[in-house]
Amino acid sequence: MAPNHPEGALAPAKSDELTASFSADRANRVARNAVTSMNVHPAARNVSALRTYRDTFGVSRPRTGKVTNQRHSGRCWMFSAYNVARAATMELLDVDDFEFSQVYGFFYDKLEKFNVGLEYVIETAGLPLDSREVSHLLEHTMGDGNYYPAAMNLIRKWGLVPKDVMPENACSKDADQMNAQLRRLFHKSAMELRRLAAAGAGTGELRAAKEGMVADCHRVLCVCLGEPPLTFDLEVPVGKNCSADAEKIVEQEGGDATDGKPRRLLVDRGITPLEFAERYVPFDPSDYVQLEHMPGETRPFGHVYHRRFADTMAGGVPLKFLNVEFEVLEDAAVASLRAGVPCEMACDVAQEFPRKIEDLPGILATDTMDYEGLFGVDFSMDRAEMLDARETRNTHAMTFQGVELGSDGRPVAWRIENSWGADACRNGYIIASADWYRLYGGEVVVRREFVPPEVLDLWDNAPVEEVAPWTNVGCALAPRH
Repeated sequence: MAPNHPEGALAPAKSDELTASFSADRANRVARNAVTSMNVHPAARNVSALRTYRDTFGVSRPRTGKVTNQRHSGRCWMFSAYNVARAATMELLDVDDFEFSQVYGFFYDKLEKFNVGLEYVIETAGLPLDSREVSHLLEHTMGDGNYYPAAMNLIRKWGLVPKDVMPENACSKDADQMNAQLRRLFHKSAMELRRLAAAGAGTGELRAAKEGMVADCHRVLCVCLGEPPLTFDLEVPVGKNCSADAEKIVEQEGGDATDGKPRRLLVDRGITPLEFAERYVPFDPSDYVQLEHMPGETRPFGHVYHRRFADTMAGGVPLKFLNVEFEVLEDAAVASLRAGVPCEMACDVAQEFPRKIEDLPGILATDTMDYEGLFGVDFSMDRAEMLDARETRNTHAMTFQGVELGSDGRPVAWRIENSWGADACRNGYIIASADWYRLYGGEVVVRREFVPPEVLDLWDNAPVEEVAPWTNVGCALAPRH
């Protein structure tokens, strides 16, 4: 007697029928053999399409510096922001390369996150432990992810230092072990604050207790990353067109082995990180507009959003995101690049990206990975549907450095500086087709001058709507890791 199955249950007989018929199809056999021997991406790649993408761009910045490397950490947002900022320093110093210390920024980002996270714990101390708010804080506060404006807050408050003043080390190159200890310390501190609050402690008493907890975090960070410099001596070679203070430039005879001419050095001793940023980073960390493209009925264009618990610095400039049509975002990025100014971008880098393919690396396009042909299944979704289904969000921040425009003036492809080192992708760069970025790209941050007046008016004056992290909009705006 045939077994009875509840309504909606998977019937074994039906599955057996599908299994028996699978190998009768030649395409199924070829796909099975290819995927089981080499995995999905190599089997799905469309070589004919991949080899049509070349690193040639009509609008491209010639002086971009060496490709940076975030290693095994979630600091892409910081690397992207610093890659934008360093363009101004390279121009000022007349050099082809310069890099800020991301470890210095990492130190203070973690310290600020720990502090403001405990402020949120104090704010939510009266909520149940299993409330969404408290659960979110305990799970997400000490991650590596963040946003471009968070990097601007760090620059405004803590300044910058050259990379050799606080270089990469074991914990910055692979942050997992340090992060495990920071999360443990945060969880212990949060529970202690909640116990004090339950016993009747007021906000002042809780903040007094928090000071000792932040001091413990500072100690852990010093052990893992080293002490951040309070002052340092700046000595850096500069070009003949350096526009820094001439009194701080010295010449060293025989210092340049390439042409025998004296080497020019910028020397500024005993300066603070804030003084370095003020003198040698001619870049306004407040001069930006953050544009997002989140189509969908629940995400109307022209609205400005703030994601609750997204601010990672108490007293910093609050984060906000302006949702716009894609053409607005695209035009702003093109205007920035035409002016020779790089800009931050973010996208869902894992979508249709054969990262490990060695012969044709570093290409993001919608026609290079034939998943439908490989599996015989329709995977297609538009961007609004993917955001609704939580299939996509911005997972990686990088830097636009060039764009190819078609005969209609619209982008055809983008040249993107990554932060995975010069050996990754195409000598550290990625080529993204315009249609790929329209589907999987959702953010650019540009200077105000590259945004139309009506968009600036929204950015400056539209009411800011707060969204919870677990809502549809909040998930779409989740920080990249």
